[in-house]
Amino acid sequence: MQKTIITALIIAMFAAVGCTKKEEAAPEVTAPAAATGGGDIGVGPVTSLSLESELKADLVKNGSELFAAKCAACHKVDERYVGPAIKGVTERRKPEWIMNMILNPQEMTQKDPAAQELLGEYMTQMTFQNVTQDEARAILEYFRSIDKK
Repeated sequence: MQKTIITALIIAMFAAVGCTKKEEAAPEVTAPAAATGGGDIGVGPVTSLSLESELKADLVKNGSELFAAKCAACHKVDERYVGPAIKGVTERRKPEWIMNMILNPQEMTQKDPAAQELLGEYMTQMTFQNVTQDEARAILEYFRSIDKK
């Protein structure tokens, strides 16, 4: 209970000082009501995703470039930084959750228990980086390539 209150206060503090992107910058959430309460797929537009076992080289390359441009300021592959290390994320989280965190970080930290826990641990709200669903899929494929090594 106390952790939830502290998390809510932290989120309110970031919103009050303008450290997060404006609400209109976030993508519209089209998830059904059953997916809006958190859980293992998170909260956001991605409700199901089928991945092939083989990596797609073009997506890995594109995802690597997007990660360098939009994510590397806060995330490193092998070490904790402003946010968590990327290595192992595809082993800890479902692909839908990862994409929803990329596409919908504000609502994720408000409604998803795992995202709330991360916010409490890292004390920094992940911001929406203005990526499309296709770009988020490419970043996911890059993360998968890291974890397959």
